[in-house]
Amino acid sequence: MAAVAAAAIFAVAGAGAAAGGNRPLRVGLVLEQTLVGRGTDPFQYGAFRGLVRARRHLHIQAKAVAPSPTGTSDEFVAPFYDLARKQYDLVFGIGFLELGAMARAAHKFPHTRFALLDAPREAVSGHPANLEGTVFHTEQPAYLAGYLAARIADQGPKPHVVSSVGGIKLPTVDAYIAGFEAGAKAADPKIKLLRAYSNSFTVARFCANDASEQIDRGSKVVFNVAGGCGLGALDMAKRRGVYGIGVDIDQSYISHRLILTSVIKNLDVAVYDLANRLVHGRLRTGGNLSFTLRNHGVGLGRFSPVVSPSLRRKLVSLARQIKQGKIVVPATVSPLHQR
Repeated sequence: MAAVAAAAIFAVAGAGAAAGGNRPLRVGLVLEQTLVGRGTDPFQYGAFRGLVRARRHLHIQAKAVAPSPTGTSDEFVAPFYDLARKQYDLVFGIGFLELGAMARAAHKFPHTRFALLDAPREAVSGHPANLEGTVFHTEQPAYLAGYLAARIADQGPKPHVVSSVGGIKLPTVDAYIAGFEAGAKAADPKIKLLRAYSNSFTVARFCANDASEQIDRGSKVVFNVAGGCGLGALDMAKRRGVYGIGVDIDQSYISHRLILTSVIKNLDVAVYDLANRLVHGRLRTGGNLSFTLRNHGVGLGRFSPVVSPSLRRKLVSLARQIKQGKIVVPATVSPLHQR
């Protein structure tokens, strides 16, 4: 394979935790792109924030890299190989777009430990024993967000419509949407649901166009499930005076009032947890870590002041029922039969 350049986001050593030869333990993260701010790529931002926290508090050496884009599925291979050849003790990848590259790296470097954020180990070809997956049950807080969205939409005039703008149709995207739609239907069985996929996680205008079309069709609440692209959906909702729901991180900074809440996926918790296990000699691979409402791996962000105390209490009650298993939230979408 031809070498593909990788851009280093940071590489700073700390003091303290040591591997063989008394060198600091090293943790690497392969990003999808170099733009990792909350206002450019909220999905990656969570993972990056976890690595920064681990570097500061666990005194490890940390390096985040992103490939030079080639437009091929091989572009992620080089950064994984590079970190493994440099004997990094733990190498993180993110999501389904990096599955193929991680599979190749994990099989080629069986003595390197890998962790896959936001995808199960079973999704990786060959199910390598030196890899740990992480599963985030975002359908759980998305159910709460959908319930909230429907209740807010029902307060206004008809039509009562809520919508979601997804990025690429992946299982992790659909888990958000499935939970959101189930929660909305639980709040109002007659609520109309709209769903769109922009086929992008980066081009904001694609999601803005989808959101605008949904608002034209009556949507009163738009749920962003498209990372950086979805920022365009939330911006369109803000410009047109309808409510939005954020994704991955707390996106209330976009509008204190119009962002009802955000469905948070704590990638930073997973990165820090796995790095902490590494430092304390407790890191095991070959399975999956599960993040739920119960263990605070997923949740909701700040609420808009338009969300009443009584509605917030209802969401707390619903969350308790989900944690207790009394409400089982679907993670796969069902066909929409309405237009």
